[in-house]
Amino acid sequence: MPARLLLLPLLLGLAAPVSALTVYKHVDANGVVTYSDQASPGARVFQLAAPGSRPQGALPVLDDPLDYRVHLDTHKHAGGETLRVHNEMFAPVEIELRLEDVANASGVPDRPLRWILPPRSQIRLLTLAPRDPAQPLRYTPRLSHALGDPRLLPKPHRYPLPWRGGPYRQSQGANGKYSHFTPKGRYAVDIAMPEGTPILAARDGMVVATLNNQAGAAPNPGGNHVRILHDDGTMGVYLHLQQGSVQVGVGQRVRAGAPIARSGNTGRSSGPHLHFVVQRNVGLAVESIPFQFAQPVDSLPNFAVGGEDRWVGASSARD
Repeated sequence: MPARLLLLPLLLGLAAPVSALTVYKHVDANGVVTYSDQASPGARVFQLAAPGSRPQGALPVLDDPLDYRVHLDTHKHAGGETLRVHNEMFAPVEIELRLEDVANASGVPDRPLRWILPPRSQIRLLTLAPRDPAQPLRYTPRLSHALGDPRLLPKPHRYPLPWRGGPYRQSQGANGKYSHFTPKGRYAVDIAMPEGTPILAARDGMVVATLNNQAGAAPNPGGNHVRILHDDGTMGVYLHLQQGSVQVGVGQRVRAGAPIARSGNTGRSSGPHLHFVVQRNVGLAVESIPFQFAQPVDSLPNFAVGGEDRWVGASSARD
């Protein structure tokens, strides 16, 4: 995503002290993110910040600023331990909590717990108690989540061209063999355009994720981006934006046609372009879905939003 979309759990509350905790992040082929204290093939190590480097009582910080916005904590009390999940994002998230390596614990569910957590909310999922109070309670929690509410169904919508100027040419479309063949990007389109082209919101919605400070290809393959959640649960994602050009912030509502950034060439891109995709949560996995523009991409400039009468040749792009 890019916009990633965004985005994003943190595993907390394990038996080891926070300062000694190593967290492993794993992203599967569908973009589902899982955090655990147990290493697995393809997992990436995250280092928690030292306790003295953050205000007292604040959450530990990971090297990705989005990764703490959906997190698990454990409240220990006389009766056992209560597990709570917090969603600090401005979007609902679908969560799944699994318990593994369980010993001396009562109250363990028979199957993983799934829940839709509203924006800016928290929930107490379960409380565990030791079967033998004289022995330690042991378990390994694994929290997965995906952005969005899978119960919402997309409504028909024709998207105005999300840029000012042109006409420009589509350099890669849906099911493109170059890079648009994964579930997250199967229906994306790449539009070749000069760096600095004004990028506009294609639909009303809430900004739920942004990145604005990446200068080159790394670390985020989508480069600088904006992710906007629409009222029907779909999300418009705008990738490879120019460094420092993002004009909107997380939690801000925008209207269709509002300027949000400028096009760029950041992330895994082989030429200046805009990568635009519409996604939704299909059930603990965020995937791209088909969409339609309101007019052909290479048609006359969109004068309704102040387009300029010019044409720029396309360059190949990789997402």
